[in-house]
Amino acid sequence: MLPRSTFVLGGAASGKSSWAEELLKNDARPMVYLATGQIFDDEVAAKVEIHKNRRDARWRTVEAPLDLAPTLANLTDTETVLIDCATMWLTNHLMQESDLAAAQSDLLQALRNCAAPWVIVSNEVGHGIVPENALARRFREAQGRLNIALAAEADLVVQVTVGLPYALKGTLP
Repeated sequence: MLPRSTFVLGGAASGKSSWAEELLKNDARPMVYLATGQIFDDEVAAKVEIHKNRRDARWRTVEAPLDLAPTLANLTDTETVLIDCATMWLTNHLMQESDLAAAQSDLLQALRNCAAPWVIVSNEVGHGIVPENALARRFREAQGRLNIALAAEADLVVQVTVGLPYALKGTLP
């Protein structure tokens, strides 16, 4: 059974998105893929294409690089939603020079108000070295705070490493 709220965390190319997609596929409800990435180069375009090719016709994709609240507010408990990913969402806000605290607060409130069970994917960025530039350090700190807040909201928190899930909070379905 799909938990009401799930936070999936992992490093780059750890298998976290694939694992999250499989989690939703095991639920009978229609699936919404809330895509936060923006395509600025061929490398990102290729990665997005890989993600798209994994999803079949049961998925409805909504592009939402910045404002997730309208889509989350319109979902019902007869659907499920995968937000992929919080890291790209945060990056978009950072590059737009948004008020990160306000954006995070709005996201958390939208998740609390969402009628559909939700799964949100994010990158763990705290295991690396201290970045040498101020923007990268600001991003790392903001991502860490966002991840902590998302983990606090979620009923299930899963760390995915080499494609293998480990429950940090709650029980794996």
